[in-house]
This record gives sequence, C-alpha cells and structure tokens, in this order.
Amino acid sequence: MGTLTFAIMLESFGLYSMAGLMIIVGLAIFEVTTPYSNWREIQKGNIAVALATGGKIVGLANIFRVVESYHESTIDIFVGGGFGFMLLLATYWLFEFLTPTLKVNDEIQKGNIAVGLLAFLLSIGVSLVVGAALVR
Repeated sequence: MGTLTFAIMLESFGLYSMAGLMIIVGLAIFEVTTPYSNWREIQKGNIAVALATGGKIVGLANIFRVVESYHESTIDIFVGGGFGFMLLLATYWLFEFLTPTLKVNDEIQKGNIAVGLLAFLLSIGVSLVVGAALVR
C-alpha cells in the first residue's frame, strides 16, 4: 500500500469532481428524455422512478469508476465517460423501443416497481459491460 499524499488527495478530489459533474449532466439529460419529472415523482414517493433513476446514477458512476481507474489523461476520462454515458442513454431508449407492448416510461411513471427494477438492473448491467469494453 502506498502513502497517502496531498498530491494523491488532490488528484482524487479532481477525479471525484469530474465524475460528479458528469453524473449531474447525465441526470439532467436523462431528465429531459423522460415525459415526467424524475425528481417530482421521487418526491411523491414513486419507487419505480427512484429505482430507474438510481440505476442511472450507479451505472454512470460505475462507468466513470472504470474509466478513471484505467486512463491517465483527463481527456480520455471525459471522452470514455461521455461515450459510456451515450451508450447507457441509447440502451434506455432501446429498452423503450424494443418493448412496444410495454410502455416503459408510462409504467415507471405509474409506479410499476417491476419495470423500475428492470430499468435499474439494465442500467447497472450495461454499465458493467460498457466499463469493461472501455478499458480493452
């Protein structure tokens, strides 16, 4: 184990800040892609929306965790993380598109916990695959 230095703490804070900013931006983009307000639904106690949103947060965090662990350059981290985010977003849209008999956004807004849980697990599962692919 190495010694924890001020330089390591400063670098860690920078990586934390970058990932946090990208997660906030990612959530803002996800917010405009849903026909409802995630945060209002969560305030109302909608567990399905909380699950779907939580999956996006964990998925984005996982992608940035992997990218930050394997890449030195700030540009590589932003590009890899941004690309991973776009793949996560595309997966969410595909989930809606490929299930025409199941209106995912409508079901999540109605509070269908099963659909919210599926969206949660899909986000995490895809982030594991995307994270692994970004470090090959």
